[in-house]
Amino acid sequence: MRQFIRHPSDIPITYSITHIGSCWKNCLRNISRGGLCFRADNPIERGCMIHIAIPIREPEFTVIGTIVWCRKTNSHFDVGVRFADENTEFAVRMIEQICHISHYQKQILEREGRQLSGEEAAAEWVAKFARNFPR
Repeated sequence: MRQFIRHPSDIPITYSITHIGSCWKNCLRNISRGGLCFRADNPIERGCMIHIAIPIREPEFTVIGTIVWCRKTNSHFDVGVRFADENTEFAVRMIEQICHISHYQKQILEREGRQLSGEEAAAEWVAKFARNFPR
C-alpha cells in the first residue's frame, strides 16, 4: 500500500538545485512523509541537493531534500526527492491537508461559483473529508 496521498497536479512549487542556484517553477505530483515527486522540464541528476517551496499559504512550506530518481515522462521529467530532515512528518501532514483544501476551494469556485475564504474552505473540507484522511 502506498504511504502517500495523490494530490491535484495543479499545486505550484518552486525549486532550486543547491549547487546551481537558479530557481524554477512547476507542479507537485505527490507528497509523502519521506519525500515528494514533482514535474521538471529538464532532468536533474541523482544525488543533487534541492530546496523546495510550496507557496500555497503563508508562510510557505520549505524543505531541503536529495534527488533520488528522475524519469522522463512524455514531455517532462518526474523527479523524486527524499527529505533531508526526518522530523518533517507533522509539517508534511499539514501540507497534505492544505493541498487538499486549496484544491477544494478551487473546485467549489468552478462548480458552484462560491468564493470561499481559506478559513471557510478549511471548515467545509474538514467537515466533509477529514474523517477519511489517512492517519
